Amino acid sequence: MRLFIDRARKHKHRVVFAEGAEPRILQAARRIIEEGIAAVVLLGDEAEIATAAENTAVALTGIDIINPAASDRLEDYAGLYLRGRENAKPGMASRLVCKPLYFASMMVKAGDADLMVAGAASPTRRVIEAASLCIGLAPGIELPSSFFLMDIPDREQPLLFADCAINVDPDSAQLAQIAVASAASAGNLFCEAPRVAMLSFSTQGSASHSHVDKVTEALAIARQMAPELAIEGEFQADTALSPMVAESKASADSDVAGRANVLVFPDLNSGNISYKLVQQLAGAKAIGPILQGFSRPVADLSRGVTVDEVVTTTAVALAMLGSD
Repeated sequence: MRLFIDRARKHKHRVVFAEGAEPRILQAARRIIEEGIAAVVLLGDEAEIATAAENTAVALTGIDIINPAASDRLEDYAGLYLRGRENAKPGMASRLVCKPLYFASMMVKAGDADLMVAGAASPTRRVIEAASLCIGLAPGIELPSSFFLMDIPDREQPLLFADCAINVDPDSAQLAQIAVASAASAGNLFCEAPRVAMLSFSTQGSASHSHVDKVTEALAIARQMAPELAIEGEFQADTALSPMVAESKASADSDVAGRANVLVFPDLNSGNISYKLVQQLAGAKAIGPILQGFSRPVADLSRGVTVDEVVTTTAVALAMLGSD
């Protein structure tokens, strides 16, 4: 994943960590600064962060620290939050944006930071809630989703797996949105065009079931949403990934079969199980989950995240921004 670290390093991005006193975040922030990946902002009480840094033997040199409750940007962020919300009350907005997750999201919304990273000490639902209310979703997208970037040994290019962390049982319209958002994520990360496979236990009509129907309906909707996108299905996983299998199972004129670099799973059961199996059996590195569908990338860390994973996930999310 050095490629993404190198790409992130080329741009002068600023990342805000909502959980500034968390020891793993402190260690990751130090590495991000030392490796020149990005400028770093830690949110939280200054004294608490200083104590945590001392206990973790982390130098805070070159790292900005902001206490949301004492920030001179609170009034501006509350006003920005209230725009377009006629029924919202100013007092409520002020109380909301002084919370670290919301303050971090408003920093991104206002352009004071390029990326919010959170989740090491916060549930995913809270991270999504803050990002949804403050950063907002991308045009045409009505639900957030997530992806893992899978770095698999002996594969030249990584694969993008979605959605493996958020949406339990998306309907066909939601699955289509996940596919389109995943293609956009892949387009920002990969040096080649996204080739999206809609996965199933069936390949192009080999089985009949309502679960298969959901995938084929999602495929049709996704093609309407993004006619230019190379997206096909329904495919079994081997058809999506193996050129040899694709020759015998898929249509001869397929641009995706055997060459997919984006795998869209039909539900959270299959997605979550699959990425963990690839981790355990193939020794793959799973980078993420990185949230998608928002107008700007948001990195949602697992609460078991390691320092290395914080650094790599941050770099991948920053690489998606390019020179924006």
